[in-house]
Amino acid sequence: MIEIDVARALGNFNLDVKFTAESRGVTALFGQSGAGKTSVVNMLAGLLRPDRGRIVVDDLVLFDSDQCINLPPEKRRLGYVFQEDRLFPHLTVRGNLSYGSKRAARDGNPVDLDQVAKVLDITPLLDRRPGALSGGEKQRVAIGRALLANPRLLLMDEPVASLDNRRKNEILPFIEGLADEFAIPIIYVTHSAEEIVRLADTLVLLSAGKVAAVGPVETLMSRMDLRPLTGRYEAGSVIAGHVSGVDAEFGLTHLSFPGGVLRVPLSDLEHGAELRVRIRARDVTLANVEPVGISTLNVFSGTIVEMDDGRSGAMVDVKLDIGVPLWARVTRRALHDLGLGIGVTAYAMVKAVAIDHGSVGQRGQTPRDD
Repeated sequence: MIEIDVARALGNFNLDVKFTAESRGVTALFGQSGAGKTSVVNMLAGLLRPDRGRIVVDDLVLFDSDQCINLPPEKRRLGYVFQEDRLFPHLTVRGNLSYGSKRAARDGNPVDLDQVAKVLDITPLLDRRPGALSGGEKQRVAIGRALLANPRLLLMDEPVASLDNRRKNEILPFIEGLADEFAIPIIYVTHSAEEIVRLADTLVLLSAGKVAAVGPVETLMSRMDLRPLTGRYEAGSVIAGHVSGVDAEFGLTHLSFPGGVLRVPLSDLEHGAELRVRIRARDVTLANVEPVGISTLNVFSGTIVEMDDGRSGAMVDVKLDIGVPLWARVTRRALHDLGLGIGVTAYAMVKAVAIDHGSVGQRGQTPRDD
């Protein structure tokens, strides 16, 4: 278990954060710039001392102001991956990785350099120097160096924020598998909803130095009251499901969830894989009768259970119960013309092409029997 209860005055900014998380999987710290995410991670790492509080990782007390405990960074056995790679330019990739191995703790299960290089696909790079690597390759080496220190916890502070979309999409699949491959918990800082859906198990929402909410990704990302923090434009639903079949003739994958089956044009998802799918509210269309003769493959019947007040402009966010919560964003005019309101049955249409790799996060590979 990871326990954090810390406070620190940073000029005019007051940080007062308290939450607990499982010491497995990925816990994401999510919030707008200036919310306090990096400060929390630096307190965990021992780079920033709280004014008061307590930090515990798996029964090891890293900091306790009442007991005058403040372990130095090197005694905490935490790996840290920064926004910048911070590699040693005079060392080869192998040399940078070996530096992590030299700092590895003697207890626990040591991580093998060859295994790390294979998982992160950096074996062909071992004899190169950082100056000859792309941004994504550098970050993979930085992750490998942190892993080889055999940390009890891996801290990642927006590790792909400095990369362009191409490099970001290159490195995210490697980060996805780290927690499972190396059985190491991860604290991941980001302000990207896409990264949250793809990577996180537990979400900690920070706002103005305080915790606004803690819980499963699919729950928090679907709450209307948290839209100011999770982002209104990208707002929508996060649905848990699994790959139940493939339509090979038409290149579609079937994703089963409690509300039915979602068809998406992705061909490389493993059968039975547990996953989460993000469906943006702006990608959902509503009808008051069952639609026929349309190109949209995904149609779900549900009851409208919640709406915003519609006074913020032309748009209204509508929440349907289709077996799971599903949000749609429509105009107030459309809502009026269709006669839709709380308690009314409606049909939600989700275009298959609206679901891409950035909308799907895989959370395990255990096959299911369907």
